[in-house]
Amino acid sequence: MAKSLTEYRRKRNFDVTNEPQGEMENKSSPAHALRFVIQKHDARRLHYDFRLEIGGTLKSWAIPKGPSLDPKIKRLAVEVEDHPLGYSGFEGHIPEGQYGGGDVIVWDHGVWKPLTDPHTAYKDGKLKFELIGEKLSGNWSLVRTSMRARGDKEQWLLVKERDASARSEDDYDVIEAQPQSVISGNLLPSGKKAKPVTEKSNVKKIAEKKPSSSPSKKQKISLPEFITPELATLVSEPPAGEWLYEIKFDGYRLLARVEDGEVKLFTRNGNDWTARLPKQAKAIQALRLESSWLDGEIVVLNEKGVPDFQALQNAFEIGRSQEILYYLFDAPFINGIDLRDAPLEQRRAAVEKIIPNKASSPLRFSSAFIADHRNIIECACAMSLEGVIGKRAGSLYQSRRSQDWIKLKCRLRQEFVIVGYTKPKGSRSGFGALLLGVYAGPKSSELSYVGRVGTGFNELSLKQLHRQLKSLEVKSPPLTKPLRGVLTRDVHWVEPNLVCEVEFAEWTGEGILRQAAFIAMRTDKPAKEIIRETAVKPAGTPLRKKKNMRAKKSGQTDISKVADIRITHPDRIIDTQSGYTKLDLAEFYNAISRWILPHVQGRPVSLLRAPEGIAGEMFFQKHAERLAIPHIEHLDPSLDPGHARLMEINSHQALVGAAQMGTIELHTWGATSNTIESPDRIILDLDPDPALPWRSVIEATRLTQAVLDELGLDSYLKTSGGKGVHIVVPLAREFVWEYVKEFSKALSQFMAKQIPDRFVAKMGPQNRIGKIFIDYLRNQRGASTVAAYSVRARAGLSVSVPITRDELLTLKSASQWTIGNLLERLEGMTQDPWQGYKHRQRITATMWKKLGVKAPSLE
Repeated sequence: MAKSLTEYRRKRNFDVTNEPQGEMENKSSPAHALRFVIQKHDARRLHYDFRLEIGGTLKSWAIPKGPSLDPKIKRLAVEVEDHPLGYSGFEGHIPEGQYGGGDVIVWDHGVWKPLTDPHTAYKDGKLKFELIGEKLSGNWSLVRTSMRARGDKEQWLLVKERDASARSEDDYDVIEAQPQSVISGNLLPSGKKAKPVTEKSNVKKIAEKKPSSSPSKKQKISLPEFITPELATLVSEPPAGEWLYEIKFDGYRLLARVEDGEVKLFTRNGNDWTARLPKQAKAIQALRLESSWLDGEIVVLNEKGVPDFQALQNAFEIGRSQEILYYLFDAPFINGIDLRDAPLEQRRAAVEKIIPNKASSPLRFSSAFIADHRNIIECACAMSLEGVIGKRAGSLYQSRRSQDWIKLKCRLRQEFVIVGYTKPKGSRSGFGALLLGVYAGPKSSELSYVGRVGTGFNELSLKQLHRQLKSLEVKSPPLTKPLRGVLTRDVHWVEPNLVCEVEFAEWTGEGILRQAAFIAMRTDKPAKEIIRETAVKPAGTPLRKKKNMRAKKSGQTDISKVADIRITHPDRIIDTQSGYTKLDLAEFYNAISRWILPHVQGRPVSLLRAPEGIAGEMFFQKHAERLAIPHIEHLDPSLDPGHARLMEINSHQALVGAAQMGTIELHTWGATSNTIESPDRIILDLDPDPALPWRSVIEATRLTQAVLDELGLDSYLKTSGGKGVHIVVPLAREFVWEYVKEFSKALSQFMAKQIPDRFVAKMGPQNRIGKIFIDYLRNQRGASTVAAYSVRARAGLSVSVPITRDELLTLKSASQWTIGNLLERLEGMTQDPWQGYKHRQRITATMWKKLGVKAPSLE
């Protein structure tokens, strides 16, 4: 047993605890970046365990109050026994009765760089180092004192050096502001923080701030004219972990903007409703807030105290908006402070503090349920609610649809586009039933029929809606695939402008509603945004085996069909971590075909195949072989002389066919097949040392894009689906492969020369220790890069996804999207992240000169 870990192992019973036993790393092991980790540990007392990799183990200190970014504050750090390197990723529960019994999360991790020899510095009791973590960065010192703690343990002091990352604790307490794990995003199950909310806490300062006082210079902000609200993802079941649940209000989403005493109320799509809600606007004004954005929902309660959407509409129609209540649940900005990067609990506390406790006020605070996550939806349904909204504890505010906010419904319910109506029968007036449709995607013009609804109307709604429908009548059906036969009998078609909300029992296998009932018309959502909502598996929750979904009938073979392609062995597990099957993969590629095909069509494609799943043998296939892949196209042999034909994927059938043959990843060339000698893009693959935190990748991406901006080159981003980011620079098809490769090499070398402590231009793990390799080698003939929207052959089946520059700052990792949650993102997008992408850019002599390199000859 390694002497350094003797004490660690003596204190633990590994038959009881699942902490790693670990081994000391061999001193002759390959060079690598030194790791650090800070674990938040709720044992007998809440504390932070700070660990630095030195000499093959993690030297460890217990810091009772956690680190501080304030150089004036010295934190006590009590040295404890060394831990094995494998402990750096440990999160979980240490059983009671065991040493350190309690819960552990990874509060921060990354790379540390000693500024002097670490062994000598540790021995001398004065370690100076740089941290590159998700939360902590910059220079720090650990200094041994002459004092001794209980058990004769040595006491040290952890001090932040004065540099650009230092911050006064009066302005920012990193422990309080970021309590969550950097791995799972979870808080400790106990919900404990390092210290209670005190007089100097941000929550209290924000909530009690008087309007007469002016914000400090650090607090002054430029209040956005409009913010897009965070939207919830429909999920199939309550996830485990720390969540706050609220009522899913049956109303209209409303945001309040306050600046210079003026209040404006906006719907989620930016429509100004201030004039329609004078009492609510006046109540917000009475709060005497400074620059603020508040988020909530307006409702009318029925006699049982339950939100009633029809009553809300009636209140507008008969001019009784004073009956409308405004339930507030979030504050992206409040009193001149941007809270979007503050944890959920802090934002909610700030909102609750400002809501007046007056029955006459139309303002209310949306309180959280007190119920276990396992029966939260049952509780909501028993109360006749529509459902619940869950919000991940510790999560930040993101202006997009997010899996940090989820919705669970008691009964299926969503909006639909009205595409037609039928004649009334018997004594009924107005119309008989509404024909409903949904669009295939947010930017799609494909409108599909999904069924009809004929119940839930009263005489007034029948007459009013019939008048609207008659004014919109058209001769031809607005559907992409017109209905035929009995489904068209006595149907009047209308322009697809109106939206209604419908409750229903389920979707049939053919995509038709069952047992639909009309709820109300919706004027707050444009028809073009109405798509089918699909419940996804909560993020981080492994799939359970589907029961009775694909049961074989007597004599049935182990075959399914997707897009008319036979899928053999459909239930074969291709990823044991998530439980995804071969059929899941085929269905995913079929579902995203309209997004991925523009990125693979017309380009030679290489396939990464894993016939037995990602745990088995994997191999690349660059050329068409004897094994036929359904619907894949074989290119002219002259494009790659001396080899079998190159391949192309140009249809959704070919995508599914590739999945049927065990393909997981799709890699494309940087040129199209018709101009194969002239690449139309540069790919820069930012490949980090695996020990580096994600924040380093974000920083490196922004620095590289800044250089491209200076050169005058537009660039676009996509996650790699692994650890890094791909930067894509579109080019005019005017340059040969060698010219483009040399330019990308010059760019990579320029970054490495300018910022050598962050970048390296040489490939190989030994060259990128603690750094990021800008891989330019993908810009040569025959090389390929994983395509946008391709699945990756990694645990969890992540996907390479195009993103905007602004989104980069909100991402949690390069593998954030998987085949289980990407569709929800795609369905919620309002514009293409790569909008404006065009192959018109040219590499100029001026660009070469700025990189300090002479341009090679074009001949």
